[in-house]
Amino acid sequence: MASSADALFDDFAAAHEDPSGPNGYLLAITISPEAPKHDAGRLYNFRNGINQYSVRTDLQYKLQFNPVLQLSKKEATAWVDIFAFYHKFVGSLIQAEELQNIGRAQDGDWPRVYEEWKEVVNALFRGYQTAGFGAWTIPCLYVAGRYLRIFAIKADEKIASQRDSGLAFGGIEEEDAFDPSSKNEKLEDAARQINRIFGLCVGDRNPLEDSRKWALYYVATLLFKTHFKLNHISLSKNILRSLSASSTDMPQLSAFPKSHQVPFMYYCGVIHFLEEDYAAAEEHLTAAYNMCHVESRKNVQLILTYLIPTKLLTSHSLPSSALLAQYPSLARLFQPIADAIRTANLTAFDSALASGEAEFVKRRIYLTLERGRDVILRNIFRKLFLAAGHEAPKEGDVAPPARRTRISVDEFAVALQISGAEVSNGDDGIDYDQVECLIANAIYKNLMKGYIARERRIVVLSKGGAFPGTGV
Repeated sequence: MASSADALFDDFAAAHEDPSGPNGYLLAITISPEAPKHDAGRLYNFRNGINQYSVRTDLQYKLQFNPVLQLSKKEATAWVDIFAFYHKFVGSLIQAEELQNIGRAQDGDWPRVYEEWKEVVNALFRGYQTAGFGAWTIPCLYVAGRYLRIFAIKADEKIASQRDSGLAFGGIEEEDAFDPSSKNEKLEDAARQINRIFGLCVGDRNPLEDSRKWALYYVATLLFKTHFKLNHISLSKNILRSLSASSTDMPQLSAFPKSHQVPFMYYCGVIHFLEEDYAAAEEHLTAAYNMCHVESRKNVQLILTYLIPTKLLTSHSLPSSALLAQYPSLARLFQPIADAIRTANLTAFDSALASGEAEFVKRRIYLTLERGRDVILRNIFRKLFLAAGHEAPKEGDVAPPARRTRISVDEFAVALQISGAEVSNGDDGIDYDQVECLIANAIYKNLMKGYIARERRIVVLSKGGAFPGTGV
């Protein structure tokens, strides 16, 4: 073996023999598809530094018969297997990346790259099952799962481009070639492989100090990301149930690195959001927001994308202009919505919803934001109540005058029309049924306290707390 490949095995030995204890992250670098900064040419050196006709012999010399490494025979054999598949994979990866670098990305064989990376992952999986790899090596599982997803997406894009050009067929029967369910074939497979890794970790019965369960939240987040990409969000709930069932045998979430906690809490929040459990969504998204590093701007934006509409529903609160100004893309989406709600302008609200509809639908927040209309109606009715003045004082009454609590339906109709609500009957008159429906809906949703006296066509509002949560 040429010495150019030695740097990888130096890191492998250093990871095992680190005086401060085994270093799992350094070990994971030795099987990473990306070269480390301190050895930028590693993949080329590894490919060229090992004779492809004697790969296993060379690897045995470096691993199994290396006196510096204190590996058991099972461990050494497992690592020889892993690096043999890794060597094969690196050759295919370099070839695909070189084509990409010269503008021929469409010629790269990413399905082959994915399949060969899966062989590396399967060899690693066997290492845990048969060679008893310790829990300190779990960063290798992080690398395994992360790149399964990355290469699967690239492979599916390649297959899709071939299918679109008529160069690939999806199955034996002609109609199978155009089966839309096959467009994410590799990512579907990656989800199954990552789920195997999750099972490997959740089923570990070793004591917590030497347990693969320390990888669970990272792997769970990988599964969430994959399920969301596949639009199989219901599968993520199975992961949550599995974690809940194992909670008594697991470390507390707070004991895990924040880099594991934040994305996990974010995805939990989004899952609850999509289930319309907004209280739970707010709890998880707020926790993720509070823990997220302020300089992780992309992560903060992702969290706020769901936290803003969540808080609009749970507490009718809106983001400040100062907060949105820090994130121009969020300001573009949410500032017009917030301004319309604050000014109780239904026309502006509808315009803001329409202009951001494509992005709102993509993020699955459109229907939630649409409920902001209820808050606008509450604000319209509240403004009317405040503008209605006070009751005429009675003779001899020394108490401060009480607010007028009996307001005609006609006054509500005028307020709605001024704010842009469609409450006309088409003949320049008022559709009173529509007006009363909007009022009744606000009362039903506890946005306003009172009742409609239909025979007198007036609304009788509560003398105390007519608009809960607003101080009025």
